[in-house]
Amino acid sequence: MSRKRLIKQLKEKNPQLNRHELENVFNFFSEAISNALKKGKVVEIRNLGRFYFRKLKENFNARNPATNKLIYKPERVKVRFRPSKNLKKKVNE
Repeated sequence: MSRKRLIKQLKEKNPQLNRHELENVFNFFSEAISNALKKGKVVEIRNLGRFYFRKLKENFNARNPATNKLIYKPERVKVRFRPSKNLKKKVNE
């Protein structure tokens, strides 16, 4: 589902709010999650799931498959999402 479609569905459920207000709510929601992850916190939303991150180690022996040359990959963070039991149950019904 795209961001545009999600905002459209929110508008259908909440006709008293205009599109600009819904976009602001969505922007605030996504910024709050990203700021918490930057600070090293786990974001848990009940009945939806958990957003967390994993640190990936630096790699000195990685290869570029096109040129077969060695490249360096610095330490980085990967954002992960784990769905809740309720979300899994709803999806599998």
